[in-house]
Amino acid sequence: MTLKLHRNILNSLILTPIIGLSTAKAQMIENNPPLDTLKNINLMVIDSLQIPDTLYDVVDLFKDINPIRNKSKENFSKKRSPISYLPNINYNPSIGFQIGVKAVGGVYFGDKKNTSMSVFATAFNYTTQGIIVGYLFHDTYTRENNWNLKGSLHIAKMVGLDYGLGMGLPIENPTDEEIVLTNPERTRYVNNYTVYGFSERIYRQLSDNLFLGAGVYFDLKRNIRTIGESDNNPLEAYSVKYGYNPEMNNNNGLMVNLQYMTRDNPNSAYKGIYTDVVLRANQTWLGSSQEGFQLLTDFRKYWQLSQRRPNHVLAFWYYGSYNVGGDLGYLDLPGTGKDPYARSGRGYTNGYFKGKSYAYGELEYRFPILRNQFLSGVVFGNIQTIDDKIGSKLFRQWQPAGGVGLRVLFNKLTRTNLCIDYAFGKFGQKGLFLGLNEAF
Repeated sequence: MTLKLHRNILNSLILTPIIGLSTAKAQMIENNPPLDTLKNINLMVIDSLQIPDTLYDVVDLFKDINPIRNKSKENFSKKRSPISYLPNINYNPSIGFQIGVKAVGGVYFGDKKNTSMSVFATAFNYTTQGIIVGYLFHDTYTRENNWNLKGSLHIAKMVGLDYGLGMGLPIENPTDEEIVLTNPERTRYVNNYTVYGFSERIYRQLSDNLFLGAGVYFDLKRNIRTIGESDNNPLEAYSVKYGYNPEMNNNNGLMVNLQYMTRDNPNSAYKGIYTDVVLRANQTWLGSSQEGFQLLTDFRKYWQLSQRRPNHVLAFWYYGSYNVGGDLGYLDLPGTGKDPYARSGRGYTNGYFKGKSYAYGELEYRFPILRNQFLSGVVFGNIQTIDDKIGSKLFRQWQPAGGVGLRVLFNKLTRTNLCIDYAFGKFGQKGLFLGLNEAF
């Protein structure tokens, strides 16, 4: 065994208890690792055949410590099934400890040179907070990427922590209703509900890196209740104020998407841009409880700081959800961790800040630790702002958070990292966040 391999094994064995946690988000189907709807995503698959031998990931570790080593790594790779099964073990302050199983697979419906891989994923998860989630997801590319179809189906029993509207800031001369809604004491409530969801989108390629799409979504929440005090809580007060049934809600409608992307990899980008603009329109004729309109913007920029160490990166993320008409049900309001993949606001539990409109910015410095990229690190800081139409005003008040993280190269073919982050915010909020793939 070479000195290089000894060093790889030594570094790897130190982390064996950690890397055994094959993690994935266990919130909803929207929280799956992002898959771009653009032509150059197939570079992630094609370039995987040219991965430098100097890179070392968890698969290499398991191969090296396997006592039966009668096959080369090349043969080992060729024998891999297109379907992968992963145990889902995860921890997040919002969901507790999670255990479950996930299956993912891929197939091509055209030439690999000009057609992206179509993928599917399905999973079943359970957490110590009483959350049970089952979902089926697909991201399908037709020949030459002329069309892209994305869809999901999910059923879940959810438990969500609730701290009211706004940003926890004091209000001058508040009414009794405003005190309940904004919850200035940051009393923690727990909401239980069951959700049934379905969505489907179709994109047409307009030009290189630019897609236009439209879709439909149905989100039915049932058996909504706040554990403990049933009358004097934010969910009940909001539902009465805006005319919603506090025990059930339908969030159904249409969406129009415009997407542009030049980033080199959706899992861990080294360079490029990703932009997605979505108009969501809740429609009563589709069964929505009320009509409402939200404009969602997602912008991400990556600067590669070194050609020799490509994973030395400065990354920026801006996400916004703006109310442009009507209202949303209380559990559908935008806020911390309410982005499509539930990755915003590390340092706070999901939904800690929420309102009718929400904006979020994050800057992350990513740096290599080992030359073989098996270990790397991150330092990040973020800010968020809310408009709740009471005391918190968008872009006028901000709440910060920050943290540090360790990255373990889980799969060098797809540039997937196991992410272990410790983050902290205000109001005593802090926690350990585990997951697969970068937050953005």
